[in-house]
Amino acid sequence: MSDLRITEAFLYMDYLCFRALCCKGPPPARPEYDLVCIGLTGSGKTSLLSKLCSESPENVVSTTGFSIKAVPFQNAILNVKELGGADNIRKYWSRYYQGSQGVIFVLDSASSEDDLETARNELHSALQHPQLCTLPFLILANHQDKPAARSVQEVKKYFELEPLARGKRWILQPCSLDDTEALKDSFSQLINLLEEKDHEAVRM
Repeated sequence: MSDLRITEAFLYMDYLCFRALCCKGPPPARPEYDLVCIGLTGSGKTSLLSKLCSESPENVVSTTGFSIKAVPFQNAILNVKELGGADNIRKYWSRYYQGSQGVIFVLDSASSEDDLETARNELHSALQHPQLCTLPFLILANHQDKPAARSVQEVKKYFELEPLARGKRWILQPCSLDDTEALKDSFSQLINLLEEKDHEAVRM
């Protein structure tokens, strides 16, 4: 091979390396979704979101009004508006629903019968609310690590999810702070539902 051919080959390799390094461009931006997170006080909303954000559990303080967290995932960023679950706060929940693209409802699967009944009523109200009824729902049966925890099947039956949520996009998953991978998987399933809704909107 002549010196000219060798030089041309090296120049072409340099060009390919330059394109790979300098012309690749930034990675595509992850889609962002605005979600609302609701549930009674003590259901574990704040702790679960803090866990997903890798925040220290010592710094977790129960939400009294509302707070917003950006929860990063590999394929999306969830901007979660968490609403306090106290009696005097729940009546104002609907004021914060506007603009939501999905709903996270956290319930304490080991709570008293009275609290479970209240949680059921609040979930039914959310599922039928005009601003939420068409959105994907992730329902988390939290505190599965507690002895008194109800199973997912028990929660589904008690909350009458099959008849009430028929035709809606919803996921019911067990969770606890001890199982981060299962928690992340639940949110990944929610992201899939959000992406499906995006694709449907584009086709319309």
